Amino acid sequence: MPAAAYSGPPQSPAPAAPSGTNGEERSSLAPGAEQPYPAGAADAAHPQPAADPAVPHRPDLQKTGAPQPAPGQAADPGQTAAPGATGSQSAPMDAPAAPVAGPDAPQEGTDGAFIPHPGDGGPRPASAPTPHAPGPHPAPTDHGPTPTPAYAPLPAQAPTSHPTPHHTPTPQGAWHQYDPWSAPLQGGPVAPPPGRRSRRGPLVVGAVALALIAGGVGGGIGAYVERYGGLSDIKLSQSGADEGGRKPDSVAGIAQTALPGVVTLHVRGSAEQGTGTGFVLDHQGHILTNNHVVEPAGSGGEISVTFSGGQTAKAKVVGWDGGYDLAVVQVEGVAGLRPLTLGNSDSVRVGDPVVAIGAPFDLANTVTSGIISAKQRPITAGGKKGDGSDVSYVDALQTDAPINPGNSGGPLVDAKARVIGINSAIRAADSGGGPDGDSQAQGGSIGLGFAIPINQAKRVAEELINTGRATHPVIGVTLEMEYAGDGARVSERSKDGRQPVLPGGPGAKAGIKAGDVITKVDGAPVHSGEELIVKIRSHRPGDTLVLTVQRGGKERSVRLSLGSSSTG
Repeated sequence: MPAAAYSGPPQSPAPAAPSGTNGEERSSLAPGAEQPYPAGAADAAHPQPAADPAVPHRPDLQKTGAPQPAPGQAADPGQTAAPGATGSQSAPMDAPAAPVAGPDAPQEGTDGAFIPHPGDGGPRPASAPTPHAPGPHPAPTDHGPTPTPAYAPLPAQAPTSHPTPHHTPTPQGAWHQYDPWSAPLQGGPVAPPPGRRSRRGPLVVGAVALALIAGGVGGGIGAYVERYGGLSDIKLSQSGADEGGRKPDSVAGIAQTALPGVVTLHVRGSAEQGTGTGFVLDHQGHILTNNHVVEPAGSGGEISVTFSGGQTAKAKVVGWDGGYDLAVVQVEGVAGLRPLTLGNSDSVRVGDPVVAIGAPFDLANTVTSGIISAKQRPITAGGKKGDGSDVSYVDALQTDAPINPGNSGGPLVDAKARVIGINSAIRAADSGGGPDGDSQAQGGSIGLGFAIPINQAKRVAEELINTGRATHPVIGVTLEMEYAGDGARVSERSKDGRQPVLPGGPGAKAGIKAGDVITKVDGAPVHSGEELIVKIRSHRPGDTLVLTVQRGGKERSVRLSLGSSSTG
């Protein structure tokens, strides 16, 4: 059917198409170009096929010879652009073809690509002439108005910011896509049907959302893997439980045997309170500890005993002795008592392994180990009262097993868990002098701990339990404690109403006189008055000693039998 010519309102000149290889500019509307149908005529005559899915709609692509909408402006669905000319609409496929004439008509070998009509099924063969409607057509001029359809034309394409590349000429009739960022498509691009919106925006939004979700999931998985090393639980190799016992002479074996018989004492008085350690002596509930541990309770204080299993009970003082720094307390109504076995301190050798048990700084059931560092260390402790009545003289066992405040009164045991001493004093770095029996007032252990030998403690404990007081061996003389020479000097004058040598006493019977210097006890050197007292108190009343005495520059030996005095 021949197309009817339609003259529309004047239209501004169409934008110039890119030139061919000769660089000349040509008008997109050639003389004799076909005129557009009225709106909707061509669409009714030719149903539009679906857009080619292989070619996405690209509103940003600039096509040769066809004005495009400005960026961000959608094309009117009712408007269709003529292929290759502005202001015209393509004719039906059965319209008689007329050759395009004029100096600006596309020539073979030049850049003359066209855009197919939205209703066309594809590109025309290169040899077929471009169909045009018959009839007169006004030739475009450089400045004259161009016929336009009755509807408004598409707005002009906004200038691109990228330079338009020079393309190699294509044969006449071939489709050419003008896209600086992609290669020409085979068969030419297919324009999307009018009225169909681009899906690029939703696709981009969906892709961004998917990327964000994937990034979040990946980040979470990465953090989990970094922290835990994998998506599954980590299983570390471990040896099986050790159900075997320990050797009885190991530290663990010794502690297992001794701990049930060790207790922690909490003492409260009207002005003082403190913590110490003790151990069970028998099934009657007698517990041996240091005198300076229970001393704060006085006569009206309170003593609480806590056993290793956690059971607690009230205790009362049975007897005490400041000269030996020993005390015995008793608990009643406690079942399952575990008395510790007493050893023999005279059999101990330097280097023997020992274990100390106590509550340093109120940390109950603390076990430390070491060795016997020395024997017969003469130490004095106490002396807070000033009159010397509370001074204790101990022929001590020295150990490097850590002993700290709160260990006082606890047992020092040998490799068979037998008690060989009572931990009583330490020498701290800040003590500035001799050992101090009040270990709770000292700093931490520096490896110099001292224990009362159990042979001495056993005798005193028995006397305290049986009589409530302890006896001290004496020689019946008054010593000059300020003497700076070597040995223990007997005073030359009376002191506090007492004569230097007690008449009828052990010393007087042995022939000791005022001013004599005692230098040895049973052949062991004595360097001071304190050492002489320590040596004497390490024996029982009635024991016989051999003393070496200097008088007038001459040395002599005397034998004496120790007397007895009681305190408590």
